[in-house]
Amino acid sequence: MPEVVGLVLAAGAGSRYGSPKALARTPDGEPWIRRAVRTLLAGGCDEVVVVLGAEAADAAALLPAEARAVVTERWREGLGASLADGVAALPEADVALVSLVDLPGLPPAVVERVLDAGRGRAALARAVYDGRPGHPVLLGRDHWAGFRDALRGDRGGRSYLETHGAQHVECGDLFTGEDVDRAGPL
Repeated sequence: MPEVVGLVLAAGAGSRYGSPKALARTPDGEPWIRRAVRTLLAGGCDEVVVVLGAEAADAAALLPAEARAVVTERWREGLGASLADGVAALPEADVALVSLVDLPGLPPAVVERVLDAGRGRAALARAVYDGRPGHPVLLGRDHWAGFRDALRGDRGGRSYLETHGAQHVECGDLFTGEDVDRAGPL
């Protein structure tokens, strides 16, 4: 049984970006989706699940062999629906680490630091960047059902994390935490 499973959200259509971010590539041609999987593995996840939706077949072809794809039919409902389906599809593990495909600059050191906040079933933490909440988010198994039940439409899990006192893990010295919403240079 894996101790830590990574969960990458990559289901959206990328309307502000102009195309699904699961299909985006770095300037040197590396797919963001592949980079996200490798970053989570390098940072300490034992396995990675990627939630796909828009253009799922094309995105799945970009995944490295180390990742498993889960396709959500509810991706049009928004982030909350995709996240809920992703959490529901997680394999047995003590902890899930949730990240986004549109963080191509995320270094493995951020993943390591957030995982250092706790690996038990009761763990609940999130990266913050100069005090601003961001990703990745650490969810111990004891939180999975409640977290999933709190997700609605395009709302993520922020209210659950705040209500349940998620530990803030400052990572502003390692990364900006900014996701990429517009096409252009990284």
